[in-house]
Amino acid sequence: MDRSSQSRSRRLAPIVAVAAAAALTLAGCSSSSGGKKSEEGGSAASAGKASTPRMTVALVTHQSQGDTFWDIVRKGAQAAADKDNIKLVYSADPNAGNQAGLVQNAIDQKVDGIAVTLAKPDAMKAVVAKAVSAKIPIVGLNSGLGDWKKLGLMEFFGQDESVAGEALGNRLNSEGAKKVVCVIHEQGNVGLTQRCDGVKKTFSGTTETLYVNGTDAPSVKSTITAKLTQDKAIDHVITLGAPIALIATQSVSDAGSKAKVATFDLNKDLTTAISKGTIEFAVDQQPYLQGYLAIDSLWLYKNNGNYSGGGEQPVLTGPAFVDKSNVDKVAEFAAKGTR
Repeated sequence: MDRSSQSRSRRLAPIVAVAAAAALTLAGCSSSSGGKKSEEGGSAASAGKASTPRMTVALVTHQSQGDTFWDIVRKGAQAAADKDNIKLVYSADPNAGNQAGLVQNAIDQKVDGIAVTLAKPDAMKAVVAKAVSAKIPIVGLNSGLGDWKKLGLMEFFGQDESVAGEALGNRLNSEGAKKVVCVIHEQGNVGLTQRCDGVKKTFSGTTETLYVNGTDAPSVKSTITAKLTQDKAIDHVITLGAPIALIATQSVSDAGSKAKVATFDLNKDLTTAISKGTIEFAVDQQPYLQGYLAIDSLWLYKNNGNYSGGGEQPVLTGPAFVDKSNVDKVAEFAAKGTR
Protein backbone atom coordinates (compact mmCIF):
# COMPACT_ATOMS: atom_id res chain seq x y z
CA MET A 1 0.00 0.00 0.00
CA ASP A 2 1.43 3.43 -0.90
CA ARG A 3 2.02 6.24 1.62
CA SER A 4 -1.23 8.07 0.80
CA SER A 5 -3.24 4.87 1.24
CA GLN A 6 -1.61 4.23 4.63
CA SER A 7 -2.47 7.76 5.71
CA ARG A 8 -6.07 7.33 4.65
CA SER A 9 -6.32 4.03 6.48
CA ARG A 10 -5.11 5.68 9.69
CA ARG A 11 -7.66 8.47 9.33
CA LEU A 12 -10.43 5.92 8.86
CA ALA A 13 -9.52 3.82 11.90
CA PRO A 14 -11.90 5.65 14.29
CA ILE A 15 -14.72 5.28 11.78
CA VAL A 16 -14.17 1.53 11.54
CA ALA A 17 -14.38 1.42 15.31
CA VAL A 18 -17.78 3.08 15.13
CA ALA A 19 -18.91 0.41 12.66
CA ALA A 20 -17.63 -2.31 14.97
CA ALA A 21 -19.51 -0.84 17.89
CA ALA A 22 -22.66 -0.68 15.79
CA ALA A 23 -22.20 -4.32 14.84
CA LEU A 24 -21.92 -5.27 18.51
CA THR A 25 -25.13 -3.36 19.19
CA LEU A 26 -26.78 -5.32 16.39
CA ALA A 27 -25.58 -8.58 17.92
CA GLY A 28 -27.05 -7.60 21.27
CA CYS A 29 -30.41 -6.74 19.75
CA SER A 30 -30.59 -10.02 17.88
CA SER A 31 -30.15 -12.05 21.04
CA SER A 32 -33.81 -11.76 22.01
CA SER A 33 -36.07 -14.77 21.55
CA GLY A 34 -38.40 -14.90 18.61
CA GLY A 35 -38.61 -11.13 18.17
CA LYS A 36 -41.34 -10.96 20.83
CA LYS A 37 -42.27 -7.67 22.43
CA SER A 38 -40.02 -6.74 25.34
CA GLU A 39 -41.79 -6.76 28.70
CA GLU A 40 -39.63 -3.87 29.91
CA GLY A 41 -40.86 -1.48 27.21
CA GLY A 42 -39.58 2.11 27.27
CA SER A 43 -38.23 4.26 24.48
CA ALA A 44 -34.55 3.43 24.97
CA ALA A 45 -33.01 0.64 22.89
CA SER A 46 -33.53 -2.80 24.44
CA ALA A 47 -33.65 -6.44 23.39
CA GLY A 48 -36.80 -7.64 21.66
CA LYS A 49 -39.38 -5.68 19.69
CA ALA A 50 -39.74 -1.98 20.44
CA SER A 51 -42.90 -0.79 22.16
CA THR A 52 -42.45 2.73 20.80
CA PRO A 53 -45.12 4.34 18.59
CA ARG A 54 -45.44 2.98 15.06
CA MET A 55 -43.22 4.72 12.50
CA THR A 56 -43.29 4.70 8.70
CA VAL A 57 -39.90 4.80 6.98
CA ALA A 58 -39.20 4.86 3.24
CA LEU A 59 -36.17 3.06 1.82
CA VAL A 60 -35.46 4.31 -1.72
CA THR A 61 -32.60 2.74 -3.70
CA HIS A 62 -31.25 2.65 -7.25
CA GLN A 63 -31.76 -1.12 -7.54
CA SER A 64 -31.87 -2.57 -11.03
CA GLN A 65 -34.14 -5.51 -11.78
CA GLY A 66 -32.46 -8.81 -10.97
CA ASP A 67 -29.66 -7.35 -8.82
CA THR A 68 -29.61 -9.69 -5.83
CA PHE A 69 -27.38 -7.34 -3.83
CA TRP A 70 -30.42 -5.27 -2.94
CA ASP A 71 -32.33 -8.28 -1.67
CA ILE A 72 -29.72 -8.49 1.09
CA VAL A 73 -29.94 -4.75 1.82
CA ARG A 74 -33.70 -4.98 2.01
CA LYS A 75 -33.58 -8.04 4.27
CA GLY A 76 -31.42 -6.16 6.76
CA ALA A 77 -33.68 -3.13 6.58
CA GLN A 78 -36.75 -5.28 7.20
CA ALA A 79 -35.12 -6.96 10.20
CA ALA A 80 -34.52 -3.55 11.78
CA ALA A 81 -38.04 -2.43 10.90
CA ASP A 82 -39.56 -5.52 12.52
CA LYS A 83 -37.56 -4.94 15.68
CA ASP A 84 -38.31 -1.22 15.84
CA ASN A 85 -42.07 -1.33 15.15
CA ILE A 86 -41.53 0.39 11.80
CA LYS A 87 -43.62 0.06 8.64
CA LEU A 88 -40.97 -0.15 5.91
CA VAL A 89 -41.95 1.15 2.46
CA TYR A 90 -39.42 0.01 -0.12
CA SER A 91 -39.14 1.41 -3.65
CA ALA A 92 -36.37 1.51 -6.25
CA ASP A 93 -35.48 2.71 -9.72
CA PRO A 94 -32.05 2.75 -11.45
CA ASN A 95 -33.06 5.90 -13.32
CA ALA A 96 -31.95 8.81 -11.13
CA GLY A 97 -34.85 11.04 -12.13
CA ASN A 98 -37.34 8.32 -11.29
CA GLN A 99 -35.58 7.59 -8.01
CA ALA A 100 -35.87 11.27 -7.10
CA GLY A 101 -39.60 10.99 -7.86
CA LEU A 102 -39.88 8.09 -5.42
CA VAL A 103 -38.27 10.20 -2.70
CA GLN A 104 -40.78 12.96 -3.50
CA ASN A 105 -43.60 10.41 -3.08
CA ALA A 106 -42.24 9.58 0.38
CA ILE A 107 -42.15 13.27 1.27
CA ASP A 108 -45.74 13.70 0.07
CA GLN A 109 -46.79 10.76 2.23
CA LYS A 110 -45.21 12.51 5.25
CA VAL A 111 -43.18 9.50 6.31
CA ASP A 112 -41.28 9.60 9.60
CA GLY A 113 -37.91 9.03 7.95
CA ILE A 114 -36.18 8.31 4.65
CA ALA A 115 -33.14 6.15 3.86
CA VAL A 116 -31.76 6.75 0.37
CA THR A 117 -28.87 5.79 -1.90
CA LEU A 118 -26.98 8.48 -3.82
CA ALA A 119 -25.53 6.68 -6.82
CA LYS A 120 -26.11 9.85 -8.87
CA PRO A 121 -26.03 12.59 -6.24
CA ASP A 122 -26.53 15.56 -8.56
CA ALA A 123 -29.92 14.20 -9.62
CA MET A 124 -30.94 13.67 -5.98
CA LYS A 125 -29.79 17.01 -4.60
CA ALA A 126 -33.04 18.96 -5.04
CA VAL A 127 -35.38 16.31 -3.64
CA VAL A 128 -33.12 15.64 -0.65
CA ALA A 129 -33.25 19.37 0.07
CA LYS A 130 -37.06 19.15 0.02
CA ALA A 131 -36.98 16.35 2.60
CA VAL A 132 -34.68 18.38 4.82
CA SER A 133 -36.94 21.43 4.41
CA ALA A 134 -39.94 19.28 5.38
CA LYS A 135 -38.03 18.28 8.54
CA ILE A 136 -38.08 14.60 7.60
CA PRO A 137 -34.98 12.84 8.98
CA ILE A 138 -33.00 11.43 6.04
CA VAL A 139 -29.96 9.15 6.04
CA GLY A 140 -27.82 7.66 3.29
CA LEU A 141 -26.57 4.16 2.62
CA ASN A 142 -24.41 2.29 0.14
CA SER A 143 -23.74 5.06 -2.40
CA GLY A 144 -22.87 8.69 -1.76
CA LEU A 145 -20.12 8.70 0.83
CA GLY A 146 -18.54 11.75 -0.80
CA ASP A 147 -21.80 13.70 -0.97
CA TRP A 148 -24.06 12.83 1.98
CA LYS A 149 -22.92 15.70 4.19
CA LYS A 150 -23.03 18.27 1.38
CA LEU A 151 -26.60 17.26 0.60
CA GLY A 152 -27.68 17.57 4.23
CA LEU A 153 -28.19 13.92 5.22
CA MET A 154 -27.83 13.13 8.92
CA GLU A 155 -25.82 9.92 8.68
CA PHE A 156 -24.28 7.51 6.17
CA PHE A 157 -23.72 3.73 6.21
CA GLY A 158 -21.52 2.03 3.62
CA GLN A 159 -17.96 1.70 2.44
CA ASP A 160 -15.47 4.13 0.95
CA GLU A 161 -15.50 2.90 -2.64
CA SER A 162 -12.15 4.51 -3.45
CA VAL A 163 -10.47 2.79 -0.49
CA ALA A 164 -12.10 -0.51 -1.49
CA GLY A 165 -10.80 -0.15 -5.03
CA GLU A 166 -7.32 0.70 -3.80
CA ALA A 167 -7.34 -2.39 -1.57
CA LEU A 168 -8.32 -4.56 -4.51
CA GLY A 169 -5.56 -3.02 -6.65
CA ASN A 170 -3.01 -3.92 -3.98
CA ARG A 171 -4.43 -7.43 -3.82
CA LEU A 172 -3.96 -7.77 -7.59
CA ASN A 173 -0.32 -6.75 -7.20
CA SER A 174 0.20 -9.49 -4.63
CA GLU A 175 -1.47 -11.98 -7.00
CA GLY A 176 1.01 -11.07 -9.74
CA ALA A 177 -1.62 -9.68 -12.13
CA LYS A 178 -0.38 -7.70 -15.13
CA LYS A 179 -3.46 -6.62 -17.09
CA VAL A 180 -7.03 -6.29 -15.82
CA VAL A 181 -10.35 -5.15 -17.20
CA CYS A 182 -12.74 -3.46 -14.76
CA VAL A 183 -16.36 -4.01 -15.79
CA ILE A 184 -18.81 -1.19 -14.94
CA HIS A 185 -22.40 -2.40 -15.22
CA GLU A 186 -24.17 0.94 -14.62
CA GLN A 187 -22.74 3.95 -16.40
CA GLY A 188 -22.91 7.18 -14.39
CA ASN A 189 -22.95 5.45 -10.98
CA VAL A 190 -20.28 7.36 -9.05
CA GLY A 191 -19.63 4.52 -6.61
CA LEU A 192 -18.84 2.04 -9.37
CA THR A 193 -16.57 4.54 -11.10
CA GLN A 194 -14.74 5.16 -7.81
CA ARG A 195 -14.09 1.44 -7.44
CA CYS A 196 -12.39 1.16 -10.82
CA ASP A 197 -10.50 4.42 -10.26
CA GLY A 198 -9.28 3.06 -6.93
CA VAL A 199 -8.01 -0.10 -8.64
CA LYS A 200 -6.11 2.01 -11.18
CA LYS A 201 -4.53 4.10 -8.41
CA THR A 202 -2.75 1.23 -6.68
CA PHE A 203 -2.50 -1.50 -9.32
CA SER A 204 0.96 -1.50 -10.88
CA GLY A 205 -0.18 -3.18 -14.10
CA THR A 206 -2.50 -2.06 -16.90
CA THR A 207 -6.19 -1.38 -16.19
CA GLU A 208 -8.92 -0.94 -18.79
CA THR A 209 -12.56 -0.04 -18.17
CA LEU A 210 -15.33 -1.94 -19.92
CA TYR A 211 -18.93 -0.70 -19.82
CA VAL A 212 -21.81 -3.18 -20.02
CA ASN A 213 -25.57 -2.98 -19.58
CA GLY A 214 -26.07 -4.72 -16.26
CA THR A 215 -29.81 -5.17 -16.84
CA ASP A 216 -29.20 -7.31 -19.97
CA ALA A 217 -27.38 -10.52 -19.00
CA PRO A 218 -26.88 -11.86 -22.56
CA SER A 219 -25.38 -8.52 -23.57
CA VAL A 220 -23.06 -8.54 -20.55
CA LYS A 221 -21.87 -12.01 -21.44
CA SER A 222 -21.25 -11.25 -25.11
CA THR A 223 -19.47 -7.96 -24.39
CA ILE A 224 -17.06 -9.50 -21.87
CA THR A 225 -16.52 -12.52 -24.12
CA ALA A 226 -15.66 -10.28 -27.06
CA LYS A 227 -13.16 -8.32 -24.96
CA LEU A 228 -11.43 -11.47 -23.73
CA THR A 229 -11.35 -12.96 -27.22
CA GLN A 230 -9.80 -9.79 -28.58
CA ASP A 231 -7.17 -9.40 -25.86
CA LYS A 232 -5.61 -12.62 -24.57
CA ALA A 233 -3.22 -10.62 -22.35
CA ILE A 234 -6.01 -9.87 -19.87
CA ASP A 235 -5.30 -12.00 -16.80
CA HIS A 236 -8.01 -10.69 -14.46
CA VAL A 237 -11.61 -9.59 -14.94
CA ILE A 238 -12.82 -7.34 -12.12
CA THR A 239 -16.58 -7.01 -11.78
CA LEU A 240 -18.51 -4.73 -9.46
CA GLY A 241 -21.42 -6.98 -8.51
CA ALA A 242 -21.97 -10.68 -7.80
CA PRO A 243 -24.40 -11.40 -10.70
CA ILE A 244 -21.96 -9.81 -13.18
CA ALA A 245 -19.09 -11.87 -11.76
CA LEU A 246 -21.00 -15.11 -12.31
CA ILE A 247 -21.69 -14.10 -15.91
CA ALA A 248 -18.02 -13.21 -16.37
CA THR A 249 -16.97 -16.76 -15.49
CA GLN A 250 -19.07 -17.96 -18.44
CA SER A 251 -17.40 -15.39 -20.69
CA VAL A 252 -13.95 -16.60 -19.64
CA SER A 253 -14.92 -20.13 -20.62
CA ASP A 254 -16.52 -19.09 -23.92
CA ALA A 255 -13.49 -17.00 -24.90
CA GLY A 256 -11.02 -19.74 -24.05
CA SER A 257 -9.33 -17.23 -21.78
CA LYS A 258 -7.05 -17.95 -18.83
CA ALA A 259 -8.22 -14.81 -17.01
CA LYS A 260 -9.29 -15.07 -13.38
CA VAL A 261 -12.43 -13.36 -12.08
CA ALA A 262 -12.58 -11.26 -8.91
CA THR A 263 -15.42 -9.04 -7.81
CA PHE A 264 -16.97 -6.64 -5.40
CA ASP A 265 -19.98 -7.85 -3.39
CA LEU A 266 -21.33 -11.23 -2.44
CA ASN A 267 -24.35 -13.47 -2.64
CA LYS A 268 -24.99 -17.15 -1.94
CA ASP A 269 -24.04 -18.32 -5.43
CA LEU A 270 -20.85 -16.30 -5.37
CA THR A 271 -19.61 -17.90 -2.15
CA THR A 272 -20.12 -21.27 -3.83
CA ALA A 273 -18.10 -20.09 -6.83
CA ILE A 274 -15.26 -18.96 -4.55
CA SER A 275 -15.29 -22.36 -2.83
CA LYS A 276 -15.06 -24.08 -6.23
CA GLY A 277 -12.32 -21.75 -7.41
CA THR A 278 -14.19 -20.30 -10.39
CA ILE A 279 -14.01 -16.86 -8.73
CA GLU A 280 -10.79 -15.87 -7.01
CA PHE A 281 -12.07 -13.52 -4.31
CA ALA A 282 -14.69 -10.90 -3.48
CA VAL A 283 -14.67 -7.57 -1.66
CA ASP A 284 -17.59 -7.56 0.79
CA GLN A 285 -19.29 -4.39 2.07
CA GLN A 286 -21.98 -6.17 4.17
CA PRO A 287 -25.18 -4.91 2.50
CA TYR A 288 -27.38 -6.48 5.20
CA LEU A 289 -25.66 -4.30 7.77
CA GLN A 290 -26.12 -1.20 5.60
CA GLY A 291 -29.87 -1.75 5.39
CA TYR A 292 -30.19 -2.65 9.06
CA LEU A 293 -28.19 0.28 10.40
CA ALA A 294 -29.85 2.83 8.12
CA ILE A 295 -33.36 1.95 9.30
CA ASP A 296 -32.34 1.44 12.92
CA SER A 297 -30.62 4.84 12.92
CA LEU A 298 -33.90 6.59 12.12
CA TRP A 299 -35.60 4.86 15.07
CA LEU A 300 -32.70 5.78 17.34
CA TYR A 301 -32.86 9.41 16.24
CA LYS A 302 -36.62 9.74 16.68
CA ASN A 303 -36.79 8.00 20.05
CA ASN A 304 -33.40 8.65 21.63
CA GLY A 305 -31.91 11.58 19.70
CA ASN A 306 -28.88 9.43 18.75
CA TYR A 307 -26.55 10.03 15.81
CA SER A 308 -24.28 7.25 14.53
CA GLY A 309 -20.83 8.64 13.78
CA GLY A 310 -21.79 11.76 15.68
CA GLY A 311 -23.48 13.08 12.55
CA GLU A 312 -20.02 13.95 11.20
CA GLN A 313 -18.40 10.66 10.20
CA PRO A 314 -19.73 7.82 8.03
CA VAL A 315 -20.13 4.37 9.53
CA LEU A 316 -18.08 1.99 7.38
CA THR A 317 -19.36 -1.55 6.78
CA GLY A 318 -16.46 -2.64 4.54
CA PRO A 319 -14.29 -3.49 2.71
CA ALA A 320 -13.31 -7.05 3.67
CA PHE A 321 -11.89 -9.76 1.42
CA VAL A 322 -13.57 -13.14 1.07
CA ASP A 323 -11.51 -15.91 -0.52
CA LYS A 324 -10.92 -19.63 -0.09
CA SER A 325 -9.31 -19.05 3.30
CA ASN A 326 -12.50 -17.76 4.92
CA VAL A 327 -15.35 -18.43 2.49
CA ASP A 328 -16.70 -21.42 4.43
CA LYS A 329 -17.38 -19.23 7.45
CA VAL A 330 -19.00 -16.52 5.32
CA ALA A 331 -21.03 -19.01 3.27
CA GLU A 332 -22.98 -20.03 6.38
CA PHE A 333 -24.36 -16.50 6.66
CA ALA A 334 -24.69 -15.98 2.90
CA ALA A 335 -27.05 -18.97 2.88
CA LYS A 336 -29.20 -17.06 5.39
CA GLY A 337 -29.13 -13.95 3.22
CA THR A 338 -27.18 -11.85 5.71
CA ARG A 339 -23.82 -11.65 3.87
